[in-house]
Amino acid sequence: MESLPTEIQDVIIIGAGPIGLACGIEAQKSQLKYLIIEKGCLVNSLYHYPLNMTFFSTSDRLEIGGVPFISNNPKPTRPEALEYYRRVCSSWNLHVKLYEPVNRVRKGPKYFEVETSKGTYQTKAIILALGFYDLPYLLQVEGEDLPKVKHYYDEPHPYFGQKVAVIGAANSAVDVALETWRKGAEVTMIVREPALRDSVKYWVKPDIENRIKEGSIKAYFNTEVLRITPSTIEIKTPAGAKTLENDFVLAMTGYQPPFDFMKSMGIAFQEDEFHTPQFNEETMESNVANLYLAGVVCGGLKTNKWFIENSRIHAEMIVADLKHKAK
Repeated sequence: MESLPTEIQDVIIIGAGPIGLACGIEAQKSQLKYLIIEKGCLVNSLYHYPLNMTFFSTSDRLEIGGVPFISNNPKPTRPEALEYYRRVCSSWNLHVKLYEPVNRVRKGPKYFEVETSKGTYQTKAIILALGFYDLPYLLQVEGEDLPKVKHYYDEPHPYFGQKVAVIGAANSAVDVALETWRKGAEVTMIVREPALRDSVKYWVKPDIENRIKEGSIKAYFNTEVLRITPSTIEIKTPAGAKTLENDFVLAMTGYQPPFDFMKSMGIAFQEDEFHTPQFNEETMESNVANLYLAGVVCGGLKTNKWFIENSRIHAEMIVADLKHKAK
């Protein structure tokens, strides 16, 4: 991860997640001058996943750059993934600048100008390989700013012996509910929908359903949060309003892409419920010439459409188009 001169780059990749790294690998294979810029640590979104998280995919589906990913488990764990992507970055000696947030991107007559916290770079093209883990969906209720309300979860130990409300209906909420309950928390799930999501991992869904059925984990469906206080959470259920004793609220309500940042670069969006950005599905180029999208950011609010395993190909598609334009 060497320091590079401030020469004009062929492409700058914003985001050093797995797909951003894959784009860097393809650029390097094609002898393009490139730079990967990341506001946090390497694979920043994966780093902020729960400490004991297990991936849905098998290790071979998370591989990039021809580097084998050997896991000790049927499904790889977060620590194994972090180790793997560190090894990928070192093996390819990728040109990565970490802890360098991008403040602004401007398009000039010939080049893009990328202004970061540490400098300004010029490039012929840009790839946005952004994650969506920094902007949680807020509950928009009184008391959400209390210290006991968390939109991120790391490990279960702090919740031992505590009354915990887990808000959400998808994989994150289910995982958090089960893990904190197993470590001694008194868990209540609060779900706006009439049931848990169909997308809940098939090997986990029977577990959570059985815990709810037997009463080990309490669940309120078709229910909304009205207010949070230091010692309670007030909810609106089909049977009426209830006030529950509460020590912690773990709001696993999902996250959204950085739309404002994307709009500032001129990216247009479809008029659909998912606020999907416009791009050419054959080249991944957005409506802005030489500005490409890769990975989860392509799905807009539908953040479960693109995964590492089905968007690794974006790197090859983008670099192929860059090479075609350079002819």
